[in-house]
Amino acid sequence: MRAAVVQQFGEPLVIEDRPIPEPGPGQITVRMQASGLCHTDIHAAHGDWPVKPTPPFVPGHEGVGIVHELGDGVTSLQRGETVAVPWLGYACGECKHCLTGWETLCTRQYNTGYSFDGCYAEYFLADAAFAAKVPAGINVFDAAPLTCAGVTTYKAVKVGNVRPADLVAISGLGGLGHLALQYAKIFGGTVAAIDITDEKLQLAKELGADIVIDARAEDPAAVLQAHGGADVAIGLAVDDKSFATAYASLRRGGRLVLVALPAAGTLRIPVFDTVLNGTSVIGSIVGTRADLADVFALHALGRTKVIYETRDLGTVNESIADVLHGRAKARIVLQP
Repeated sequence: MRAAVVQQFGEPLVIEDRPIPEPGPGQITVRMQASGLCHTDIHAAHGDWPVKPTPPFVPGHEGVGIVHELGDGVTSLQRGETVAVPWLGYACGECKHCLTGWETLCTRQYNTGYSFDGCYAEYFLADAAFAAKVPAGINVFDAAPLTCAGVTTYKAVKVGNVRPADLVAISGLGGLGHLALQYAKIFGGTVAAIDITDEKLQLAKELGADIVIDARAEDPAAVLQAHGGADVAIGLAVDDKSFATAYASLRRGGRLVLVALPAAGTLRIPVFDTVLNGTSVIGSIVGTRADLADVFALHALGRTKVIYETRDLGTVNESIADVLHGRAKARIVLQP
């Protein structure tokens, strides 16, 4: 099978011919049909974060495909079913986090395309318990971005406690932001979309943004404060300045939800202002299996639209470059 492999951090991925993996107990082999290209995959390939994967490895955690083989003990899935394999590849199911609905905080978790080989391949392994069935009627190219970009931003809107009539600022309208905008609208929010490219600002208008802010020409914090300040600001742009701007855009009692993970990102928070204004700063990390089920259900009902372009797996290096330089309209979905 073909697989795109990180041989060394920061080097182009290498297309290799590898054996089709055999599932062990509790595992499945999935024949990949679509795999979204997430910025996290780029961080993995560059070794950006303090806890690093171990090369050589196959990145990718927005994989959708057909169950090809079942390992011993798997009864929840059948061959031929369509499943999605998310970032959360395994959690222990026993710790306090897992038992209270926060399996994404499990300290014993393993992550797809990071802790073990991921979805940038024609076939990949998954823990059957963490492979989500894709409802009938959802095409695989929509399902792939929903598996991470969708569930991550859905969770961010939830932990931001977005309520009807809240002013919600979305910073960055790419693969995650275009879905965050839609979830904020579903929750009843008035949405301000912030970006620096004409294409993404136009996309925000098409998706129903109530306020569109071009950060090249306007100060987003000043614009939002002129509207009374944001109740919730969701930071999706991989840029320290955008985080600071999002913080400055909040009204008293506002909530800043941090999602993007720049390699050495920092946010300086004035303690006096934070206390005096009752500001909340919240970190939001992907979503649970239950959140993903909600995301798929909303999409099956026609409540969300995924913007993507498909490319061959062999274009992975060019595709990464396009994401880094802002040339991808929303999500790139790789095909084997």
